[in-house]
This record gives sequence, C-alpha cells and structure tokens, in this order.
Amino acid sequence: MVLLDILCHPLWAISTVLLALVVRIQRRGRWDPLACTVHLRGKTTIVTGANTGIGKFIAMDFARRGARVILACRSEARGMGAMNEIREKTGNPDVHLRLVDLSSLDSVREFAQRIVKEEKALHILVNNAGVSGLPRQITKDGFEMSFATNHLGPFLLTNLLLDLMKRSAPARIVTLSSVNHKQGVVDFSHFHGENLKYYMDSVYNHTKLHNILCTNELARRLEGTGVTANSVHPGIVMTEVLRHYPFMIRFMFRLIGFFFFKSPEEGAVSSIYCAVAEDTKGITGKYFDCDCSLVLPSALAQDAALAVKDFEICERLTSKL
Repeated sequence: MVLLDILCHPLWAISTVLLALVVRIQRRGRWDPLACTVHLRGKTTIVTGANTGIGKFIAMDFARRGARVILACRSEARGMGAMNEIREKTGNPDVHLRLVDLSSLDSVREFAQRIVKEEKALHILVNNAGVSGLPRQITKDGFEMSFATNHLGPFLLTNLLLDLMKRSAPARIVTLSSVNHKQGVVDFSHFHGENLKYYMDSVYNHTKLHNILCTNELARRLEGTGVTANSVHPGIVMTEVLRHYPFMIRFMFRLIGFFFFKSPEEGAVSSIYCAVAEDTKGITGKYFDCDCSLVLPSALAQDAALAVKDFEICERLTSKL
C-alpha cells in the first residue's frame, strides 16, 4: 500500500511528466539541419522509401535546399501524396515519384534503367527503405523477403547507379543501418530464408549488419572516384517500420516512444548530415550514430575480409544470369 500511495501521489505524476519533457528536449542532436546553409540547387537526389517516416523528411530537406528530388516508392498512391506534400511545403516543384519494389530485382533493374536514361546526373542516393517483423516469405527471385527488401534490393540499386554517380562526382551514398546490427550475425544461407529465427527483429538485425559490411567494401572500391559511401544509425524512431508487429508491441512502443524515442523528423537528421554537411565531405566507409558522430560499429561489422566475401556473394546473387 505504501508503494501504491507513492505512485498515486500528485508529486510523483508531476515529476514523471517533467522527466519526460527533459528527455524529449535532450533528444535533439548536436547538428541542426535548419542551421546548415548548404544548397543543393543543380543537384539530383534519390531517397528510397520516401513516402513516409524518415525518408519523407530526408526528401523534404533536400527539396528545401533546392535539389531535384526523386522519391523511390513502392506505393503509387502514398508516393503521390508525399510528392504533393513536399512540393507544397517546400515550394520546390522539382520533386518526382518513381515506382520501385526493392524486394523484386526486376523492379530494381527497371527503376535503375529509367533513372540512367532520364537523369543526367545523380549526386546523392539515400538507401532508406526497410522493413521489420515480416513473417517468413520467399520472393520470386528465391530470396527471403526482409533480406531482399533491406539489403539485396538496395545493394543492386546502388551498384546499377554507380556509373552515373561517378560521372556526377562528388557524390554521396548514405545507407540507413541500425545499432541493432550489433545483435546480427552473418550466415549466407539467410539470404534464401534458411536457418532463420523469426523472433522480434532478429532478421532485421542481420540485414542491418550486411548493410554496414557491404557499404564498407563499396567505399573501399570507390576510393579515388569522388563518390563516398557511409552507413548511419537514425536512432530509435517512431515510424511505421513496426507495422507488421502484434498490436500490443506497437501500442507499448508508441506509448513509451512518445517520451523517449525520436520522431521521424528527428530520425532523419543523421542521414541528412551524412548526405549534405560540409563536415562529412570526403568521409567514406564510416558509420555514424544518431547524434551525427563517427563511431565504431560492432567488431563483426569491421571485418574487412568478411566484407569482401559478403559483397562478392551479393554481386553473384543479384547478377542477371
């Protein structure tokens, strides 16, 4: 009863609210996109998964800076909605929708072919789109759905656009990973849906580790080209990435997250920092945390030999035989 009396006391409720407000204020990072004066006029950018969440706010920022922004989305209806919203809020009419389903290699190839045909340059590519909590599914290409969407699709897309980006240098590639990569493991049978445990975000964690490994190897291969490649952790963000989880998990996440997790706009900051800031010019093969700081990823993610092997396997898996 004593504990119950304490919890019910008004002072406890007031203290809890004040603590929550302090935490929300402290969520703000050290770098403010609105204070960054970098302009992107004459630059072409692509953001995958830009119809909602982090991706939409990344695209919004690029549009405010005057860039030509291509929203790479799977849903035409939601993509059109985002395109119109970004145009209206930024006053930039040079925002366009191009459809792509990253889980389908044919769709990725068609998207890339159109970009190469229509665009004279590409200066920034942000691999933002991702899924978590999907049940076991195998794509028509024979790959596990989460691995196809989170890693193999973006991997193929990036490689198909590399020549255009090299011709457009200086250019930047930013791939959204996650601090969850530290719980990931590398098992190449996972690509085909084998030896996987579908518990919470375990599959997601594995894909985010592959993101960093292949980004590091890509950066090594791009040395001297003027194209940089980095991976970034956006933070724990209130987005739709948990839409495939049970209701109670989503409810608790939102309840706690209101006070302690980042909003999509806040979650976009570290990616924007990597993509446009003068501070990150020339930096490549690195991992940034949600506070826009250079940090070391897990020991496994730093394994250069594993990165080479991972990259080569992904090349074979995504090649058109």
